[in-house]
Amino acid sequence: MNLSEMSRDELLSFRDEALSRYNDFKAQGLSLNMSRGNPCKEQLELSVSMLDVFDDGDFVSENGIDVRNYGMLDGIPEAKKLFSDMIGVDSDEVIIFGNSSLNAMFWTVQTAFNKGVLGSTPWGKLDKVKFLCPVPGYDRHFKVTEFFGIEMINIPMTAEGPDMDLIEELVAKDESIKGIWCVPQYSNPDGISYSDDTVRRFASLKPAAKDFRIFWDNAYCIHHLTDSPKYILNILDEAKKVGNENIVYIFGSTSKITFPGAGVAVMGASRENVEALKKFLGISIISYDKMNQLRHVKFFESFEHMKDHMKKHMAIIAPKFRLVCDKLSKEIAPLGIGEWTDPEGGYFVSFNALSGCAKRIVKLCSEAGVTLTGAGATFPYGVDPDDRNIRLAPTYPPIEDLEKAMDLFTICVKLASAEKLLGEK
Repeated sequence: MNLSEMSRDELLSFRDEALSRYNDFKAQGLSLNMSRGNPCKEQLELSVSMLDVFDDGDFVSENGIDVRNYGMLDGIPEAKKLFSDMIGVDSDEVIIFGNSSLNAMFWTVQTAFNKGVLGSTPWGKLDKVKFLCPVPGYDRHFKVTEFFGIEMINIPMTAEGPDMDLIEELVAKDESIKGIWCVPQYSNPDGISYSDDTVRRFASLKPAAKDFRIFWDNAYCIHHLTDSPKYILNILDEAKKVGNENIVYIFGSTSKITFPGAGVAVMGASRENVEALKKFLGISIISYDKMNQLRHVKFFESFEHMKDHMKKHMAIIAPKFRLVCDKLSKEIAPLGIGEWTDPEGGYFVSFNALSGCAKRIVKLCSEAGVTLTGAGATFPYGVDPDDRNIRLAPTYPPIEDLEKAMDLFTICVKLASAEKLLGEK
């Protein structure tokens, strides 16, 4: 029965039953963590043999450079080839960074603040800088913009990606809007892949600010959960078709492919953007970890082998996503007290509770021993105006722990929902 259709007495009985079950869980002393999209131990084991690739004693790149030494600021050529294939650019349109795409994004924003974009006024000298932020979105994107004092503007997500009508309207009239965050494939946390029309409209944007940039964080470009994955259009190719290739920076990494914190990060952009950024990059570093770059190349050999490697990841984590969605379908759907995504890739399930319930649900889970991403984290400044969205991260816990966590989560959703509806009757 839909909870909103219950009488007050029926709701009281429902709440008391949920509370009793909740207290039973609380007595178990659980300590489970679903707060971040971390790979599990079994996923990390998939890449351990990478640590042995230098047993052959060969440390020389294909261009004759000893990767143990200085040099090759933007990456060794075979790494540029491998990772340009991954993010869909040419080898001379890529910079290989260190171990973190988040750090690469931070540095790119920082450089725009200090030096401007292709000769524009440095953002740090402007009275106001704004970014568009599709919501719900990636909390660390929002933390970067907040760090620099950038004003963030919420852009609602649709089934095809961000609201492009609103984006086109805003960027056309406001020169202080300098960028937008995007996770275009299997978006964080909704799991939405941008439609062809959305990608083309992004590529064709005509912003008032000539230094406007799309921060295209394609973190999950090969992180599929099905054997028939969705693919998005190549935004740089589409931008070139309309003479707008400077509008986008593309980011990716192997953080959830090999080892988080010990992977390889990459940025793709037009040749003009790349050459301009390299001039500033060379002031702060002589070269990144070329041994790690060559280690990855030796391990994968080709992009095709990298995609085969990701099928092994899928075999481990797809059952976890299925468990989460099955639990929600069985326990929550009949009651009409929540909506959620059933993603075909990425690392998260996005759950929307009844308005005003997300913080209460997260608090109840925490007090019973299950840590979730904080309510509001998927919105700028940590403020979800409807207090609805909760990001679920199924990958890290063993599946038996995940099942316990989801049992508790559904009980907390029921309890918080009943409390809300009782308060309204």
